[in-house]
Amino acid sequence: MTTNPTVATSQTPSVSRLETAALVALLLFVASVQWSIAISQILLTVVVILWLVILLVKQESLDLPPICLPLLAYVLLTMVSVATSIDPIVSLIDSKEVLLFLIVPVVYRLARGHRATTLASVIISVGSVAALYGIVQYGILEYDQLGQRPQGSMGHYMTYSGLLMLVISLATARLLFGTRGRLWVSLVLPALLVALALTFTRSAWVGACCGVGFLLILKDLRLLAILPVITAIFFILAPAELTNRAYSIFDLQDPTNRDRFAMARAGIRMIKDYPLTGVGPDMVQATYADYRDEGAVNQVNPHLHNVPLHIAAERGLPTLGAWLWFIVVAFRQLIQQFRKPQSLALAAGGLAAITSMLTAGMFEYNFGDSEFLMLLLVILILPAAASQETTESSGVSNNLNVIS
Repeated sequence: MTTNPTVATSQTPSVSRLETAALVALLLFVASVQWSIAISQILLTVVVILWLVILLVKQESLDLPPICLPLLAYVLLTMVSVATSIDPIVSLIDSKEVLLFLIVPVVYRLARGHRATTLASVIISVGSVAALYGIVQYGILEYDQLGQRPQGSMGHYMTYSGLLMLVISLATARLLFGTRGRLWVSLVLPALLVALALTFTRSAWVGACCGVGFLLILKDLRLLAILPVITAIFFILAPAELTNRAYSIFDLQDPTNRDRFAMARAGIRMIKDYPLTGVGPDMVQATYADYRDEGAVNQVNPHLHNVPLHIAAERGLPTLGAWLWFIVVAFRQLIQQFRKPQSLALAAGGLAAITSMLTAGMFEYNFGDSEFLMLLLVILILPAAASQETTESSGVSNNLNVIS
């Protein structure tokens, strides 16, 4: 990264104010992701604008982490899929989600050093409040059945459970590998786990178990013995509705399980017909009737409940290749950051988050959920940001460091 010394010196006060404003906006954005999609995306727009202004004022070259290259390939191939889509206009509108990838360079630049840990603390804190809200919904507001599940302030229980899954990954990583704030995390983690259990969301349950299990292996293989204990406690204390839901994971006659197999077969047919570009973003639902399997339960499905399958069917095998490239690069970078003391806990959280996403993503299209994707990208880039030196002193970041 290069900076013009003359410009930086002559404009230090204004640049410092810009840095402070950008950091405050970033903190508010990260805090709002788990509460409001509209507010979070407005704040993200503000953060991106401030980031661009800082780059221009300081005459900085664009500094990008390695995962930006596969994400750029994913964007370009998505645009090819849009151009060949059955309905290009609808596909183009749906593809605005790729703008969320700007989170990666923004957080990488603005959340350097101890700021990254502060952002992680904000994520866990807000997630804890969201968890308590979900518990209240279940226990008091009668969100206690499959037809009406706890969803926090999100519009859907799947989004809520996915966010809880990511926060659990980050919180468990801090508990196992962190050097500060471990007592606080040990107090809020049970609430996060209980809230997730109460969502009835099996994919998030499996994802959280795999993410936490991966962390236990990283820390000490013998700690895996904790998982059977937690599972036993769940089956002993949980209401029958929840335990029955857990048993249904293994029931091949369960309607939702049968429908997922049918969706997989339909998705494979789409890929055979459109291997290079897919049917187009947001076109799976429009074409589903043409590929619907005889064993399908639902007449129409908006997505295929499987991340790699849906990406391949919707955007083509090359786009799936770019997504897999992103996963490989992300894992490699997180493992490198895991070896550094200043980013160890954050990297462990990122490894658990991506493991959870991949596992849950075999049963749910979580990568296409905007709120989930925003939080995932933040968590994945925080370790790399933590390894960078801050370029500007900020009173706000120094004051907020006390909560990290």
